[in-house]
Amino acid sequence: MALAFDEFGRPFIILKEQEQKTRLRGLDAQRANISAGRAVARILRTSLGPKGMDKMLQSPDGDVIITNDGATILEQMDVDNQIAKLMVELSRSQDYEIGDGTTGVVVMAGALLEQAEKLLERGIHPIRIAEGYEMASRIAFEHLERISQKFEFSATDIEPLVQTCMTTLSSKIVNRCKRMLAEIAVKAVLAVADLDRKDVNLDLIKVEGKVGGKLEDTELIYGIVVDKDMSHPQMPKRIENAKIAILTCPFEPPKPKTKHKVDIDTVEKFQTLRQQEQQYFDDMVQKCKDVGATLVICQWGFDDEANHLLMHRNLPAVRWVGGVELELIAIATGGRIVPRFQELTPEKLGKAGLVREKSFGTTKDRMLYIEQCANSRAVTIFIRGGNKMMIEETKRSLHDALCVARNLIRNNSIVYGGGSAEISCSIAVDAAADRYPGVEQYAIRSLAEALDSIPLALAENSGLQPINTLTAVKSQQVKENNPFCGIDCNDVGTNDMKEQNVFETLIGKQQQILLATQVVKMILKIDDVIAPSDY
Repeated sequence: MALAFDEFGRPFIILKEQEQKTRLRGLDAQRANISAGRAVARILRTSLGPKGMDKMLQSPDGDVIITNDGATILEQMDVDNQIAKLMVELSRSQDYEIGDGTTGVVVMAGALLEQAEKLLERGIHPIRIAEGYEMASRIAFEHLERISQKFEFSATDIEPLVQTCMTTLSSKIVNRCKRMLAEIAVKAVLAVADLDRKDVNLDLIKVEGKVGGKLEDTELIYGIVVDKDMSHPQMPKRIENAKIAILTCPFEPPKPKTKHKVDIDTVEKFQTLRQQEQQYFDDMVQKCKDVGATLVICQWGFDDEANHLLMHRNLPAVRWVGGVELELIAIATGGRIVPRFQELTPEKLGKAGLVREKSFGTTKDRMLYIEQCANSRAVTIFIRGGNKMMIEETKRSLHDALCVARNLIRNNSIVYGGGSAEISCSIAVDAAADRYPGVEQYAIRSLAEALDSIPLALAENSGLQPINTLTAVKSQQVKENNPFCGIDCNDVGTNDMKEQNVFETLIGKQQQILLATQVVKMILKIDDVIAPSDY
């Protein structure tokens, strides 16, 4: 460890308790960090592409998650190493920003680290490597702009959007119904999108799941689905042209806040008290009826007496509805949430064309559908599936598809998938390396090689011979000068991704390259690791 001397020449130790710490310096530190990053990338490498494998993760309390989504795999993995945690955050930031491409970005970063290790062994300084990577990523970024294509869609012609969402869904477990799910995702996004501002609020799309039925029964509801039923079994199950009162106040007589004691010594007094309570309830119910409400949705509960009264007065009610659902119902029906009974007025009621209760299968599961709303800006995607894991995975897959549709509405440039964009960038970066004198050109070339790792992994996962396939496609791109040739994962018989309709969003690809390069630069700059040792 480092010794230092004070002005009298006495030695003192800079690191405290150093016998309890381990320390890696220089190249050893970089090697350790690189191997940690590569270990994470290796896990995800096999789940890339339409033929990628799924991972099964078991949490400490026995919950099982089966997923193909890079961000989810890394979130659920228990990672100790700090550098491996950086990779987890890398995929998380791709997930937050773009929503798709979380596996690819980690595979890309792993490949960059692998190339960096070779350069470090040749004795090239890590900062020069990082600078070379930075230059190369800029070249790739601009090249993606050049090979991207704009494609036009409108609220009536949604086919291009559906095709892009199908590309996203094809690598997931749900790919047998990808056409249907892609259409659902696109319609949901267009229903809540503000096309003039090019903005989409994904919070307005609620994704609900219910075990039972088959994946094909998944449906898009222009309205809200609430996992509740009417509070009394004899209330009407179907209300047309409903006027909905949305209450967040308890539906019961007020309780004094102070400590109190009521002395009841005769039956008459008890009767009076009971009558007063009943009178209070009657007034409350009557108040709702006077305003014109035909359905009450309440955040709190009410007891059986109130329930009975509501039934007699023909005022259907739903109780114990959660806060988020209340907000969505308010947005969908154009109603206001009423916090106090005194404030209930006719203009605060929400309107819905149809409120119905639907039961599923032979179980007692019932759900409320609120449809044909005044403001159809809130929609629900209702997923069915054979088991809980399937539904959870479908939710994650649909989230990716929704994000892709949103990104396309924001920026409608696309590049072609199947590794074609990466191969094309790799060729461009390789060609550009000759223009740079100095050591950086080695790093630029190695970024070009790292870009090939994604098509390589695609070919490998599809059971093709990776190197033969990649070289064949690469030479075809150079010969025909056609940046749309990619790996034919699904054995369609053509390498042209334009014919296969495999699209990806431009911003997603650019983000992948930038994020991966940034994380690798950060890892390369670390040359000293001081960690508490294990015992």
